[in-house]
Amino acid sequence: MSKVYQIATIDSNNIPHVRSHVSRGILYPKGSPSLPILLTSTDIRTAKVTQMLSNSRVELAWWMEGSQEQFRVNGRAYIIPPPSHPFHTMQSFPPGSSLEKLTQRGADDSDYTTSEGGYDWEKKRREVFNAMSPGMKASWATPPPGTVLKSYDEANSWPSTLPRLEEADNDEDRKTLEYALGNFALVLIDPLEVDWVQLGIKPNRRTKFTRNESLGDGDEWTEEITIP
Repeated sequence: MSKVYQIATIDSNNIPHVRSHVSRGILYPKGSPSLPILLTSTDIRTAKVTQMLSNSRVELAWWMEGSQEQFRVNGRAYIIPPPSHPFHTMQSFPPGSSLEKLTQRGADDSDYTTSEGGYDWEKKRREVFNAMSPGMKASWATPPPGTVLKSYDEANSWPSTLPRLEEADNDEDRKTLEYALGNFALVLIDPLEVDWVQLGIKPNRRTKFTRNESLGDGDEWTEEITIP
C-alpha cells in the first residue's frame, strides 16, 4: 500500500496548488467504521494551511501501484495545530461531521481517550511527531518553508537530526525540539466523495461513493457504477 498521496487546495485567487503528503494513518470515530478520517501532517507556517483554513474543501489522489487502483477523495480538511497557536481557535468541526464524532466520542483505541470520553488531539499530535525519523523531526526546525535563500549552503547551519522528545539530554536539543514541535500540525481529511478506479481488472472498473451527512448518523454512503 502506498504511503504517499497528493492533496490539492485552492488559494484566494482560485489558483490550484498540489503537493505530496505522507499518510500518517486513518482514524475512525468510536462505533463508526464507515467514517474514515485520513491523517497526515504539515508545517503550520506553509501556505497550504491558510488555504485550508480559508476553503476547507480539498481533493486528494491516492495511487496503489501493486493493485493498479486510484482513489480520488474529495472532502474537508482540518488543521490540528499546537494548543497555543492562534489557528487553534480559528476553526470548528461542523455538527454531525466525522471530526465532531471523533472529538466527542473518542476512538476505539483507548490510548487517546480523554477523561471526558473524547479524543486527545494533542497527545496524538505529539505522538505522530515523535514517531518520525530524526531527520524528519529536524525539518520542522528550519526557517519558514518558502523562505528565499541566497545559497543552498545556508541549509548547512540548520539542525540535521533531532532525538525523540523524551531522549533530549541537553538544553539545545530541548529548545530546538520545542521549536520544531511548535511548527508541527496534523492535517485531517473528512471524506465526502470517493472515486475508485480499478485498472488491474479487465475491463477496468470505476465506482463512485457519495456520503449523505443528513441521513442516519451521517455515515450512509450511496454507490454508483460509472464508466472509467
